[in-house]
Amino acid sequence: MSTHSKRIDLMLWFRLSRVYNQSIRLSNQHLKEWGLSAAQFDVLAQVGMNNKISQQELGEKLFVTKGNITHLLQKLERLGLIEREQDWKTKYISLTAKGNELYKKVVPVQEEFQANQFKNLTGQEKKMLNELLKKLKEES
Repeated sequence: MSTHSKRIDLMLWFRLSRVYNQSIRLSNQHLKEWGLSAAQFDVLAQVGMNNKISQQELGEKLFVTKGNITHLLQKLERLGLIEREQDWKTKYISLTAKGNELYKKVVPVQEEFQANQFKNLTGQEKKMLNELLKKLKEES
């Protein structure tokens, strides 16, 4: 691999990292209105989309590490947004009435907010970016 190619790879990594960090920072600022972080929103959205989900399945879908899941769930449970139940060896998470109400309020607004992050891309460019990111994930 040439030095030029390595530099481009490094520049791509920096750019991707900066875009990701900016997106998380903007999302966290936006979600403060509802008292949520991006990670808490992710849990709320995943549980809300699935109605009831096992903790293991939730862990596979989240952007956070498995070590942070327990802490996130405890906080959301203390806020009265989720409830956990154990069925034999499996722990299930579902939204409470309060959590479901928040889900219905915040998810459409956050979807719109995120869509706005990609407003400078055409539909074709969005498809291409999605395909390229999938390809990167397959390579790692």
